[in-house]
Amino acid sequence: MSNQLLEIKGLSVHVEDKEILHGIDLEIKKGETHVLMGPNGAGKSTLGYALMGNPRYEVTAGAIRFQGKEITREAPDKRAREGMFLSFQNPVEVPGLTLGTFIRNAMEQRRGARVRLWDFRKELEKAMELLQMDRAYGDRDLNAGFSGGEKKKAEILQMLLLKPSLAILDETDSGLDVDAVRTVSQGVKEYQKDRDGGLLIITHSTRILESLQVDKTHIMVDGRIVKTGDASLVERINRMGFEQFLDEADQNSLCPERMEDSDGRKNICR
Repeated sequence: MSNQLLEIKGLSVHVEDKEILHGIDLEIKKGETHVLMGPNGAGKSTLGYALMGNPRYEVTAGAIRFQGKEITREAPDKRAREGMFLSFQNPVEVPGLTLGTFIRNAMEQRRGARVRLWDFRKELEKAMELLQMDRAYGDRDLNAGFSGGEKKKAEILQMLLLKPSLAILDETDSGLDVDAVRTVSQGVKEYQKDRDGGLLIITHSTRILESLQVDKTHIMVDGRIVKTGDASLVERINRMGFEQFLDEADQNSLCPERMEDSDGRKNICR
């Protein structure tokens, strides 16, 4: 049986008639943890949304294969049932639907069978304890009134209970304090114990990676993967930042002019 989990070949993606991703190639094997890093505006989140099938992100070239199956045109809900999971930078609030009910329904869709309430509560409470979440959150409306940290913990909670084959974590550590990052990292480490499950961690920071085992690191600049390496590449980013990769992209004429991102750095290709 093939060990290949995700295979992306020549993927180009448009958003509102603008090409954001240009010929992305990426492969993730079962049990591997990959990190996708890059400056703000590089296209990292676009890749996550495209993999999950968000209709706003139009695939104009290339293909996505997941667990040996072509899924380039599949609907998001079908990808989720097949074992793909995407956490969001800014999880939406859903009044009228409790966190517990949402997760239990999603588990039943994923498994194709009813999940007994008693068994579910035991799993839920165990995962909430790991993430240092008050059990009361399970009976609260999904993300409604949650702090930024609790929203991110709720995303990791879903990942732990759904047990996806591939988890894509998009800026999961953004906006979190040191303690919250440590707790979220513990949840990710717990997921890593399932050595068949793959991880794609999208980030421009290295905080969440400090206690995780990373197999491969990819650097994205201007919608292209410009460098792939092992975990040592994360340390190189820590020391030197992304300037070296931006300079290389400019030298290769991939970006004729840059504009400032929200942090005042000239990272975004015009």
